[in-house]
Amino acid sequence: MDMMCPIANAVQAVSTLMWLAILGRVIYSWIDPSPFPTNTVKRVLWRLTDPILDPVRRFMPAIGTIDLSPIVAMVLIQLVAGAIATGLGGEFCGPM
Repeated sequence: MDMMCPIANAVQAVSTLMWLAILGRVIYSWIDPSPFPTNTVKRVLWRLTDPILDPVRRFMPAIGTIDLSPIVAMVLIQLVAGAIATGLGGEFCGPM
């Protein structure tokens, strides 16, 4: 087993957790459309995802009331994490 495999697996795990946090934020925004974090779960999701979504929102044009930044961020997370993991361990680096 390559020495970089644990790092590649950690990168994949963190990217999956961030992807799920963004998905959770999107679903939560449908349930509670208020833009302000009013409870602990919402506050945690917003604190985890704002550093990723805010830069994406700055570069994306506004499309009415539809926010496409979560989709773009999720795709970017997968691309960057995949590139990093492939560079570190390649396709032979499976789960531990």
